[in-house]
Amino acid sequence: MAGVLKRNDGRGRLREMLARPEPLLAPGAYDSLSARLIEQAGFEVVYMTGFGTSASLLGRPDVGLLSFGEMVDNARRIAHAVDVPVIADADDGYGSPINVIRTVQEYEAAGVAAIHIEDQVAPKKCGHMQNKHVVEADEMVQKVRAAVEARRSDDFLIIARTDARAVEGLDRALERARRYREAGADVLFVEAPESEDEVVAVAKAFPGVPLLLNWAEGGKTPPLSRERLQELGYSLILFPLSALFLATHAMRESLVQLRMHGSPLPIMQRLTGFQEFLDITGLPEIRELDRRFAH
Repeated sequence: MAGVLKRNDGRGRLREMLARPEPLLAPGAYDSLSARLIEQAGFEVVYMTGFGTSASLLGRPDVGLLSFGEMVDNARRIAHAVDVPVIADADDGYGSPINVIRTVQEYEAAGVAAIHIEDQVAPKKCGHMQNKHVVEADEMVQKVRAAVEARRSDDFLIIARTDARAVEGLDRALERARRYREAGADVLFVEAPESEDEVVAVAKAFPGVPLLLNWAEGGKTPPLSRERLQELGYSLILFPLSALFLATHAMRESLVQLRMHGSPLPIMQRLTGFQEFLDITGLPEIRELDRRFAH
């Protein structure tokens, strides 16, 4: 049972998964419950979304309001709630290369399998928002180098993200990504390509290199099928917002009905059952542990 008798240790498995010919699909979790639901749906990896974490913890947009400690704490809770590998958003690494060293150490100790760090200027924004700014490429290269040297295990993966497409254009973004790969990044993440041609250009620029595509629902990148992305050679596809947006829609609609009718009676058929919810959250495992360790 994750988080009670054993610790999530999916790091080695994640590297093996990324070597498969088909892309690995990673829906975004914003808390431990959404992470458990992703695992129970049969996905092999969970992505801790910073966008969703900000919405869940603060009720605010992803504009750099969350602290390093808040992000690591959420990553730890999510990693301890599931048995599959967790990939976590680590924003810009939370400071200089020296800060990045601690960032890597704390996320690794939290039990996640990988983090991505980006080259935005703090305070950062969601990669699909306007008016972003990026640091000098040399500074990000040093952050990547520090991250690679700081990890205790080579199975803890460093994903280097560049947001330069929106600021400097695609060619400069690709050049930055090349430099981050040379600095030791395990996976490259060129954020927010704005057409299928640009998605293709990223793939052609890095043959044989593990590539991440952020399938940000409603964002700047056009929706492409898993089959098309596999054909292009992408290794990892994030779906950061589906669970968050679905939950938000369902809650808003249901709460309107609750307010109108003064009771949940009109929506009872839509609700997860009481016992089913207890099963989802692991009560059977708790009962088994109670049986085993009872005096």
